[in-house]
Order: sequence, then C-alpha cells, then structure tokens
Amino acid sequence: MFTKAIVRTPAPSMINGLTSARLGKPDFDLALKQHAEYIQALKSCGLKVICLDPNAQYPDSTFVEDVALLTNKCAIITNPGAPSRRGEISGMRETLSAYYEDIEDILAPGLLEAGDVMMVGSHFYIGLSARTNQSGADQLMAHLQKYGLAGSVVELKEVLHLKTGVAYLEHNNLLACGEFLTHPDFQKFNILPIDSIESYAANCIWVNDNVLIPQGYPHALETISNAGYEVLEVDVSEFRKLDGGLSCLSLRF
Repeated sequence: MFTKAIVRTPAPSMINGLTSARLGKPDFDLALKQHAEYIQALKSCGLKVICLDPNAQYPDSTFVEDVALLTNKCAIITNPGAPSRRGEISGMRETLSAYYEDIEDILAPGLLEAGDVMMVGSHFYIGLSARTNQSGADQLMAHLQKYGLAGSVVELKEVLHLKTGVAYLEHNNLLACGEFLTHPDFQKFNILPIDSIESYAANCIWVNDNVLIPQGYPHALETISNAGYEVLEVDVSEFRKLDGGLSCLSLRF
C-alpha cells in the first residue's frame, strides 16, 4: 500500500520539453488543470501528496518519476539519460531526506531513468533503453542487493521506457502491449493485453487497488475493470505530447 506521492507542478517552459510524439506543443493552462486533477485522483486513493514547486529551468521536470526510484527500504537518485534532464536531480536528496534515511545514487557513466524500472514485490525489472544503460542498471542492482532486494534487465526494442508498455497491477496481473505481450520474462504473470491502437493506456498506475488510466481508452478500461479493479480515468493529453504518462508524473511510496 502507498501512503504518499511526490509531484512537481509543471512550469511554463514545459511547452519546450523533449518529445517524439509529433502531437504539437502542450497547452500550458490545460496542463495545469490536468495536473491538479491528477493530484486529486491520487488523493482519492488515500495518498498524501507532496507538491514541489515548478522548476522552469528544466522543461521536463514535472515528470518527477524519472529522477528517483523509491523502494520500501531506500531511495535511489538516478542519473537521467537525457542530458537536458540531469540537472533535475539537484535538490531531490533534500526532498527525499525527509522520508528516507538511506539514499543512494546512480553515477556516471551509469545512466538510469526510473521510467525504465518496474517494481514487482521485492524484484525490480530494469529496461535497457536509450535513457538507461547497462552501467546504470548494474549500479541499481547493486544498490538493491544491499537492501535485500533484487533486479534484472529487460532489453527494449520499440518503446521509450519500460513502463511505456507494461504496468504491474499487483495480484500477479501485468498490463502489457506490443513487444511485452510475448516477452519471456513476463510469461509467469497473468497478462492483461492492451491493443496497439490503445497502447498509450499501457502506462497506468496501481494505487491501493485502484488503477489510474488515461482518459479515452475504452477497451483498456474494460480490460482492467473486468480484472476486478476500481478504475479512475485521468485526462493527461497535454503530457502525452511530451511522451509522458500517468506513472511519469509522481513518485509513489
């Protein structure tokens, strides 16, 4: 069960964030509205939400998930693979020190963005991507082992981050699309398939037996509802324009 989440309010500079989506620039005012609704959804699931101030120096800084990995034993500050995002880790240690005694770091030449890390109990799947390299994964696995946790790597072929295409919904249920539907590392799970036409909905989050899903994906909603979850739809259309999704917008612990 989660009790808290850390989010960061978008800054006006977000309209210049990294993207490959070709969906146009975000509408900043609408993004602020959607972010506020996202916070309310987290609160409705019983979480206390810690909201960090906007950081205009870093357009992608609202995607706070990528700069830290939070476990039940320790926090790990990452070293983002996107050069323009590496400054986002500044100040994160101070924020996390209010909640964690043990904080580790991923150091160069290691690169790691936590959007590439999926927690399944005490095991962490680490996607090797354009943003996360083997050195970063090796460092993360060493940190995890120190605290009695474990990790393994998953090579990505089609998606930006591991959690772009797969989400663990607890109870052995794994939401998956594309390359992950038949990936050998995930066949032990009960796979809830997401069709390619609704692939964006594969990035959703489990919060205390609720599942937050992006608005506008009816088949994915039906699949998740039929698996027994309370589903909350959240409109994140403006964050999709920056390759961002629901998991990217918070650190849940």
